[in-house]
Amino acid sequence: MVKALEAALGPIAEQASLTTIGPVVSADLINQALILILVGSVGILLWITYRFQDVKFGVTALVALVHDVIVVVGIFAILGTFLRVEIDALFVTAMLTVIGFSVHDTIVVFDRIRENRARHAGEPFAEIVNHSILQTFARSIMTSFTVVLTLLALLLFGGSAIRNFVLALLIGIISGTYSSIFNASPLLVVWNNWEARRLGRTGSTRAPRTRRAAS
Repeated sequence: MVKALEAALGPIAEQASLTTIGPVVSADLINQALILILVGSVGILLWITYRFQDVKFGVTALVALVHDVIVVVGIFAILGTFLRVEIDALFVTAMLTVIGFSVHDTIVVFDRIRENRARHAGEPFAEIVNHSILQTFARSIMTSFTVVLTLLALLLFGGSAIRNFVLALLIGIISGTYSSIFNASPLLVVWNNWEARRLGRTGSTRAPRTRRAAS
């Protein structure tokens, strides 16, 4: 039927589509990403503070989260400068996913710190944090490793349409795993020691007994 129509009417022109990202669209994407990240960060700060009944946990988790966002955006800025990598709406989705993963990984460590602090109230807080990191280290690495393998497969064989999205996820998850172990928890110890010195106690303060937060 198509050939008959082409013979009678001539070749059927195919409708071409062109998608461009101008300065206005790019500005809208940036504003949307900033608003979503800001709203998500405030919500995460409030929720973690409530969950652990201590603002230190919320703030240090937020610092680790900001670190992950800066790492992803910074690497994409470098790639955009040298390899013409562009951001789109999927990049915003990837950033929100990275935030969720980073917070989840950090909460796992923080939850173990809370449990160990309740069990070993007489030990120095730094030792409690160190034990908690060692207890959750293998779990965090193995979980992230399985996700990274999946993302590598998608990056290599998933096609160009989702390549930047997958790349952002890959960078963010690696950064999130690192920051939950080596940024958030050490910052918690530094803050605790600073607070102890400010209150006139020794820097190697022993962990106080705290009530368990409602799950």
